[in-house]
Amino acid sequence: MIRLHIKNNRDGQDVFRMTPERYRDAAERHPEIAAQVEATIDFDLDNFDKSMATADALVTWDLPTAGLTERAPRLRWIHIIGAGIEHLLPLDWLPAGVVLTNNRGVHAEKAGQYGLMALLLLNNALPRLVGEQRRRRYVECFTSAITGKVLLVVGAGAMGSAVARQARGIGMRTVGVRRTPRRTPGFDEVHPVEALERLLPTADFVVVTAPATPDTTPLIDARRLALLRPEAGLVNMSRAAVVDYDALADALRRGALAGAVLDVFDPEPLPETSPLWDVPNLIITPHMSSDDALTYAPRTLDLVFANLGRLIAGKPLRNRVDPGRGY
Repeated sequence: MIRLHIKNNRDGQDVFRMTPERYRDAAERHPEIAAQVEATIDFDLDNFDKSMATADALVTWDLPTAGLTERAPRLRWIHIIGAGIEHLLPLDWLPAGVVLTNNRGVHAEKAGQYGLMALLLLNNALPRLVGEQRRRRYVECFTSAITGKVLLVVGAGAMGSAVARQARGIGMRTVGVRRTPRRTPGFDEVHPVEALERLLPTADFVVVTAPATPDTTPLIDARRLALLRPEAGLVNMSRAAVVDYDALADALRRGALAGAVLDVFDPEPLPETSPLWDVPNLIITPHMSSDDALTYAPRTLDLVFANLGRLIAGKPLRNRVDPGRGY
């Protein structure tokens, strides 16, 4: 019998909660695996030590890492319910032999649709038009079709691929950048990070979906933003630290960039005092680009059950995080 502990956060949104009802529904979808699992579901640190004393697996967003080896002597696997794990870096606290996995792929469908929306609104100058509307100004602004334009995706993983597939579906040319370039679904071509400065001047739009690691904070800095053409647009769907927001805001104010859509910030919620609220040609969304209100928790639990089955069978777990890379 595998003992699984699910730690929810009281302060978290309902979309991320693995409630007893949602767990029960998932167990009914995976009856053979569920019959071999005994689960405890709790909030914050309520009964955490008691549950972890016998737990083989933990599903959570965050956790107390100090003394984890002693607190959880049977622990074999931790699953993080997000794709990014920068809040847990460095991973020197991870006990020897414990596998860490993330939610990579759960976000893809929603992320792809949000990315398509952002590209279309940038192409149609919506950030500028919304600003004119607020000033009660009827300013004609003619734009061209998006077909044939170049999308550069920085971080060609699951989310980036989902955006690229949507973009290809409307006739865009898709170029990806990733640490280890390889043939990737949705992309016409994929390049190493070292090619980024060569590729930025060729892009009509840049979508950032790279994880936040010591190597990517910031990856899109002032120097690289300056390589974009004035008519280009930028979307950040990953983490705020990957893009230099001060430099981005300056570029938008000067008209050195046509528009931007930002979904991630530090801190969150974005404070009322943040100067970003008043930056021209900028659309702000409250970190909701890839979190499906109806399916996020069920898809997460389906991934958890798939890996529980692999754990029981002694197979390698999916979505393993490389402690050295941090993703």
